[in-house]
Amino acid sequence: MALFLQYIANALWFHEKDCVLKINKHGFGIIAIELLLLVISCFAISVFSVAATAACILFFVLFVFTVYFFRDPERRIPDGKGIIVSPADGRVVEIVQEREDQFCDKEMVRISIFLNIFNVHVNRMPVAGSVRFIRRVQGRFFHAASHKASLDNEQTMVGIETGEGVKILVKQIAGFIARRIVCYAKINDGFSIGQRFGIIKFGSRTDIFVPVHTRLNVVVGDKVHGGTTILGTYEQL
Repeated sequence: MALFLQYIANALWFHEKDCVLKINKHGFGIIAIELLLLVISCFAISVFSVAATAACILFFVLFVFTVYFFRDPERRIPDGKGIIVSPADGRVVEIVQEREDQFCDKEMVRISIFLNIFNVHVNRMPVAGSVRFIRRVQGRFFHAASHKASLDNEQTMVGIETGEGVKILVKQIAGFIARRIVCYAKINDGFSIGQRFGIIKFGSRTDIFVPVHTRLNVVVGDKVHGGTTILGTYEQL
């Protein structure tokens, strides 16, 4: 089934520049169910022509969209000292300096990235390092582009410490449509820069807290790509 879905994804027009396309495993179950419903509705056309045709079209659209949503492209990760890559695809909606008390315990710069339903929803590590902090918070489901989403929405926080001792926090935040956050990371796990650590399903937001002296390369309104866009460079300790 996985190979079949991979073939479907590559046969469709879904492609990304400088990457190899694949489907995230967390989409296989949903895609398989939709494919089954599509096949059943197509066979039913001969008996219930009008209703079955409408159902067939509906399930086909859902199937194509879901395959597109769960695409998980391989990315060419940049290399360089002190670089911080984007943890998600999307659009930068906020850049503010504020105190981060959960993990870093000091003033940080928060970069908030809004993911619409057409963005890749796989999250990637912004730096190489070890996971030192994980906290899952139950919350509400405000629109992910809203400032309130960062404070009140359901979220998973992942704190990473680099080899130089620099601390960075990433928040996976559920949005109005999203209802499930998947995080692969565990305490003391080591990750390379750009490595996958989770996925948020169907529209969401990702916040990243970086040191205040980070030289930023992005501004509000910029489109970013997880694992490839360099958000900034932090000072070596």
